[in-house]
Amino acid sequence: LVIQTAFLGDAVLVTSILEKLHAHHPDAAIDLVVRKGNEGLFAGHPFLHRVHVWDKRQGKTRALFRLIGELRRTRYDHIINAQRFFSTGLMTVLARGKEKVGYDKNPLSFLFTRKVKHVIGDGRHEVDRLNALIEHLTDDKRPLPRLYPDDKASSEADHLIDPSSDHLICIAPASVWYTKQWPAEKWVELIKALPAEATIALIGAPGDVPLCERIAQEAGRGEVLAGKLSLLGTAALMARATMNYVNDSAPLHIASAMHAPVTAVFCSTVPPFGFGPLRENGRIVETTEQLDCRPCGLHGYKACPLGHFKCAWEIEVDAVLAS
Repeated sequence: LVIQTAFLGDAVLVTSILEKLHAHHPDAAIDLVVRKGNEGLFAGHPFLHRVHVWDKRQGKTRALFRLIGELRRTRYDHIINAQRFFSTGLMTVLARGKEKVGYDKNPLSFLFTRKVKHVIGDGRHEVDRLNALIEHLTDDKRPLPRLYPDDKASSEADHLIDPSSDHLICIAPASVWYTKQWPAEKWVELIKALPAEATIALIGAPGDVPLCERIAQEAGRGEVLAGKLSLLGTAALMARATMNYVNDSAPLHIASAMHAPVTAVFCSTVPPFGFGPLRENGRIVETTEQLDCRPCGLHGYKACPLGHFKCAWEIEVDAVLAS
């Protein structure tokens, strides 16, 4: 059993250890726990036995114990907790398993059978931290994430854009956190500078539609596909793109999982946190100015704490276009 109920990007990255567990133990049945909304990533997954969904909208605590009841119906050989939260610690402790593995920073780690040290900022990528949870079951080599869009997902975008386009450029301008998001004005400037013959697709969640529509309107071009594609449909589209422009957010990890070219703009956060591109066709762009206030936090904020947001505004469009 693998537990990862955090945000979408975390669910994408945890596929790295699903891949590696399957490679080393091809006959093992692997179950996964994710939060409601992320289960679409795993539709038709070729080697997942079962996907459990924690739907907090049904009442966080009540849904948690209902889920734990489901988990207790199976006696697992190994339970791998990829998070540091109390709720997932409770799942780990109360589910039935011979071995219970998790990070030392989990409040209930003293009840685990194996604890793994967790450090952010030491330059290691998140997939390396995840690998530490299963290294004793596999090896010390870095695992890579992977998604599996089916034919249905792959054909979704064909109904929305011209599939014969020579150059498809995907832009994911939004982020859960404002300070991880390159300003809309910058995205507009970027789109205006892109080749006229390129098809521009603005992608994201349903909640990102207003931002994408504003950018497309001000830029005078761009197909707004935010909210129109499934998660795997988005992944399939990004795999076809000549370039994917993203923030430090979930689409960056989707690109890594699809081995798709990506340029990631880092604003308030920094690559040493361990969430950068994983493939050779990935590139990072960030401000070249040394700012005492950067990074201002691990996840970012709803607004720049100092009000100037220099870490984003000082990233020039030419630097992003250099890819």
